[in-house]
Amino acid sequence: MSEASAVGHAVESRIPARMDRLPWVRWHWLVVLALGVTWILDGLEVTIVSNIAGVLATPDSGLNLTEAQIGYAAGIYIAGACTGSLIFSYLTDRFGRKKLFLITLAVYLVFSFLTAFSWSFWSFAFFRFMAGAGIGGEYSAIYSAVDELIPARFRGQVALAISGSYWIGALMGSVLSIFLLNPNVIDQTIGWRVAFWLGAALGVGVLLIRRFVPESPRWLITHGRNEEAEETTGNIEEEVRRETGRDLPEVEEGSSITIEQRRSIGFSIILRAMFQMYPKRTVLGLTLMASQAFLYNAIFFTYALVLTGFYQIPASAVPYYLIPFAFGNILGPLLLGRLFDTVGRVPMIAGCYFICGVLMTLTGYLFFIDVLNATTQTLMWCIVFFFASAAASAGYLTVSEIFPMEIRAMAIALFYSIATAIGGISGPVLFGRIIGTGNAGDLFIAYVVGAAFMIFAAVIELVLGVRAEGESLENVATPLTAIEEATGTSAVSGPA
Repeated sequence: MSEASAVGHAVESRIPARMDRLPWVRWHWLVVLALGVTWILDGLEVTIVSNIAGVLATPDSGLNLTEAQIGYAAGIYIAGACTGSLIFSYLTDRFGRKKLFLITLAVYLVFSFLTAFSWSFWSFAFFRFMAGAGIGGEYSAIYSAVDELIPARFRGQVALAISGSYWIGALMGSVLSIFLLNPNVIDQTIGWRVAFWLGAALGVGVLLIRRFVPESPRWLITHGRNEEAEETTGNIEEEVRRETGRDLPEVEEGSSITIEQRRSIGFSIILRAMFQMYPKRTVLGLTLMASQAFLYNAIFFTYALVLTGFYQIPASAVPYYLIPFAFGNILGPLLLGRLFDTVGRVPMIAGCYFICGVLMTLTGYLFFIDVLNATTQTLMWCIVFFFASAAASAGYLTVSEIFPMEIRAMAIALFYSIATAIGGISGPVLFGRIIGTGNAGDLFIAYVVGAAFMIFAAVIELVLGVRAEGESLENVATPLTAIEEATGTSAVSGPA
């Protein structure tokens, strides 16, 4: 029997099993580098804005924003990301992973470049909104492609490492800001503008690399492109043989799956799958994503304001404090990532969320009783976000693997958008307003609220968590178009 044989509108394929049995080779590193850089770009963007918050509030910047406007701009960027994720995710599931991860990156780099030419709050906010739309669309396309191209036994640690690379961008942004925000090095009227130009330049380089990443064979096979799916999978296997110098292991018997091919999946089917077929997984995804979004965006978007407002740190010195903070966030997913594939998803996700919540409360209390300075505050945040970074990355991993392939990008987008709208937009705006009042007690209460969200998410993970470690995506969530042999039906069309 051939690897994929068409039967009416159905096709029997072993492509998922063929992809999952591959050993790790340099080709997989290409995928990680070309696609994972999205998070580096986002980290670079957010860090630059966080670092320049103090400068943007001065007349020298040419914008002279207020603390509240800086908070609003951060929320607007997140709103753009939510909007972009919803629009581009549907297109990703409809037209393919590769086509969209090229388009979304192009949107990001164009508007990141234009941000540097902002002349007022509203122009700055608009360009930030559009750059955020590109980044939001990236998340859906990237996570869908990575999950479908990376072997199952490596999926957890790779996803966490990619999410954690956000902080590589944050580190880059902090180092760049040391020079770009130094009035002795560059005029402050253009220093922050150069930072956005550099982000756009990095995006152009990545766009060129992405041309070599293939379309997901899993997506191709479900959309009626059998020959292309077989050819793409065969090319990947040949590359792996060439790199390893040996034959590949045989595909296990009984690993084929029969799929009813369709060119598109309607919104009604997407919503039915999420809220009728998998309601518990929907609650799980929303909880994990909303809690980490509130914590991360609230703290990071306003961290520079805390340093300058409560500890009287000059705006030009803020990047020095964010560099160790970024290192803590990088190390969390890298050092803990493998445990998510060995110890398991549920204990590791619940543990990271819970520990983060407890440490967050402790740090907030020490801040409130005024026993911290800028250095010890940064040290405490490094410890908190070592676990928070792994927790947040695991949230993205969870929503990217627990729903069927045909709606994967849309599911990621919906969770990202709803959760981020709840936590990501409200967090920066709320914290920005509180910091503007200079009231440490109110800020402590806000910190405790963020910690409570994380602890609540840990409990939900223990109750509803999915043990997806080492499992094929098709085993974690059967494709909607998969035909059950016993009944001859699929979730999409009913009886075959």
